[in-house]
Amino acid sequence: MQKLARFSRLFPLLLPVFSLAGCNMVVMSPSGDIANQQRDLILVSTVLMLLIIIPVLFLTLFFAWRYRHSNTKATYAPDWHHSTRLEIVIWSAPLAIVMALGAVTWISTHKLDPYRPLDRLDAARAIPAETKPLTVEVVALDWKWLFFYPDLGIATVNELAAPVDVPINFKITSSSMMNSFYIPALAGQIYAMPGMQTKLHAVINKEGTFDGFSANYSGDGFSHMRFKFHGLTQQGFDEWVGRVKTQGTALNRDAYLKLEKPSEKEPVRYYASAEKGLYEAILNLCATPGKMCMSEMMHIDMMGGGGKESAENRQKLEYDNRRTGNNEAAPGATFPATGTSAHSADEPAGTEKSGAAPAEGDMKGMNMHDGHSMPGMDHGNGDPAPAQLNN
Repeated sequence: MQKLARFSRLFPLLLPVFSLAGCNMVVMSPSGDIANQQRDLILVSTVLMLLIIIPVLFLTLFFAWRYRHSNTKATYAPDWHHSTRLEIVIWSAPLAIVMALGAVTWISTHKLDPYRPLDRLDAARAIPAETKPLTVEVVALDWKWLFFYPDLGIATVNELAAPVDVPINFKITSSSMMNSFYIPALAGQIYAMPGMQTKLHAVINKEGTFDGFSANYSGDGFSHMRFKFHGLTQQGFDEWVGRVKTQGTALNRDAYLKLEKPSEKEPVRYYASAEKGLYEAILNLCATPGKMCMSEMMHIDMMGGGGKESAENRQKLEYDNRRTGNNEAAPGATFPATGTSAHSADEPAGTEKSGAAPAEGDMKGMNMHDGHSMPGMDHGNGDPAPAQLNN
């Protein structure tokens, strides 16, 4: 009974330990080089911060005990107010920690930029010159994941595979709402957004089956938006590709539109072939037949707006009518043709009316949408969006 009573007193202290029994420590024990570097960054940052936290906690307890009311030996100095040495310690130690954290953050932010191509397989091996990266195009659907392998001509749903020690170039987008593509054993999470393309470069260094999921809440089926990522040998990956091509069906535009509809707990699916350009259509929000692609809209905006060609034709007709004495105005025409002067036939050359349309050369240099774009993201054409579109 005494042992039982002693254990009952210790049990509340053991509860935090028991609560960790079901935790998956994959973030602190990953299988990919990028995730390993991110793990190291977490450890370094934590240690640097503990250099301040631990002494503060210790000194708090020490001062409470040392200067307790019952300790008559403690020095009592009610008029004390300043110590230069103590001030130096109080300010220099945190300043040094902040500088160290800033340096670590600056270096790691650039080194672990998800858009930056890999320069090594792991800490001990560089990427061989003959290595060809594996390209995977990722689409977040409601509520499932669609993966394209453009170099292999296949696609899968809720299953991803890659050979060990081969760089993977992910291109990531979404069909309708924001999600987050996350394989903890491989690399950190990257957001998937409709009409945008984000990127991730990573490599898996160990064989195994790892969990992948959406780390951003996106509706009713979010909790089941999971998939398996298989790290395979090159021979195992070739066999997996062969299985997909043997067991899979064709993924065309019609099949995709059916797949795109919201569904939960979607099983793994294989597609032996994928329609060329389907990923680009999803990225440009024009997978539905007859819908204008976002890249086309951007091109029209860059050229001066929709209907520019028709407006120029009306302006030219209006100008020709003036020269020939025809009083019939072209519908909607208010200015002469681009690049011409707004004077009538009997006006001397060089006289222009106010409000004339600028010449075509004057349109050069104008910015699209005030020249703003979201940094770190790709737009409809899959290339990084420039800050300004000149000339």
